[in-house]
Amino acid sequence: MNRAFNRRKDKPSMHTPEALVRSHVVYNAKFLGITEVEQPKGTDMVRVAVRKLKFQRHIKKSEGQKTPKVELQISIYGVKILDPKTKEMQHNCQLHRMSFCADDKTDKRIFTFICTEPETKKHLCYVFDSEKCAEEITLAIGQAFDLAYKKFLESGGKDVETRKQIGNLQKRIQDLEMENSKLKKKLKELEDQLMDSRCSPAGSIQVRAPSTDVFDMVPFTPESPITRRLNCNGISSPYLPPKKDKDIDLFGAEPFDPFICGPAVFTPDIQSKLDEMQEGFQMGLTLEGTVFALDQVDSRC
Repeated sequence: MNRAFNRRKDKPSMHTPEALVRSHVVYNAKFLGITEVEQPKGTDMVRVAVRKLKFQRHIKKSEGQKTPKVELQISIYGVKILDPKTKEMQHNCQLHRMSFCADDKTDKRIFTFICTEPETKKHLCYVFDSEKCAEEITLAIGQAFDLAYKKFLESGGKDVETRKQIGNLQKRIQDLEMENSKLKKKLKELEDQLMDSRCSPAGSIQVRAPSTDVFDMVPFTPESPITRRLNCNGISSPYLPPKKDKDIDLFGAEPFDPFICGPAVFTPDIQSKLDEMQEGFQMGLTLEGTVFALDQVDSRC
């Protein structure tokens, strides 16, 4: 069987296993972008991708656009790419779909990895710019892959179909989390619009006299004054749904952990995902410590 990931022996592990298994490690970098490559591995693939994205970024920079900053969360479950301010997840790259990871020895700021898109099966190359930590981030991804593969074998190995229920369940949770985040953002915008429409530029509340009909009667409303919630200014407060436990998704399901799942019988679509996961781990992650040159680099982040 292929090694889970090839790492140079003179490069020790950067993090404790507990940090990658029980939680995640965080790095900040600039995101140059994503481009499709023809093969899942190879220095030639990433070299062309880096050159292409650097050129595109140079054009955007000349137009006044800044390179976006992202937060990378690395664990045995994958590499999450988030907005550093809002913490909104932009991409979630699962480790068993990652096939190549490298830092550029001719430009120590650049590192990249190739990940296969599950729906289209396209090989996508992600390119980042980190001023000091490019090599360390590359090693952290490789270490996470090693630990994930070890946990994969310990949890069942050949009998993986009774231990792994990852596939579309994790994808479903990810989609629901993103949808939930968008709904919260939309709700906040609606609340702000409501307050702006009721407030004058000076910040005072415009209180209108209640309208009356021709008989000087106040218009009837079926709403009970007890059930109507008013704030101190007399404005109806928008309904806010109760906050749910952060560990429960929109359908009331608890987060799924593929490494502690008990025996189960799966449908064909989930079984295909399990087979894909096993195949991805067995293919391994090639980590090239010397991607674009053969000279050794002793500087560390």
